[in-house]
Amino acid sequence: MAVFDHLWLVSLAVLMLVSQLDFASAGVRVFGLHARDLTGDPAGNKPDPYVKIWCGSTFGGQTEYQRDVANPSWSATFSFPNCRVGQTLKMEVWDKDLIFDDYLGTCTKSLSRGVFNAVCSLNAGTLYYTYNVQ
Repeated sequence: MAVFDHLWLVSLAVLMLVSQLDFASAGVRVFGLHARDLTGDPAGNKPDPYVKIWCGSTFGGQTEYQRDVANPSWSATFSFPNCRVGQTLKMEVWDKDLIFDDYLGTCTKSLSRGVFNAVCSLNAGTLYYTYNVQ
């Protein structure tokens, strides 16, 4: 019986150690998103931009939208623990509207290991971002 108690304690210790590992350190991390010269609707209104992001087929979420800003900067950081070198990072930039959001463009990048600052020309403006592939 003492052997089982000992194994149980070892198992508990291992479980506690594993729970302390940093799972936030992803295979791919995207941060520092900002854009310049985004255009709004044809009526001349400034855009309310936001970004949707994918790595491979995994949707990572989206930034908050910013109201009436042609040069936005987003504080969001996106982590993709299962995305790896060679997969495609995709970001879509949108202008939030009451009924249908307006599409401003898409950026795609085939991922390589390292830290990179990227620039992407959109249909309406430019998107800048940094990504890290571990």
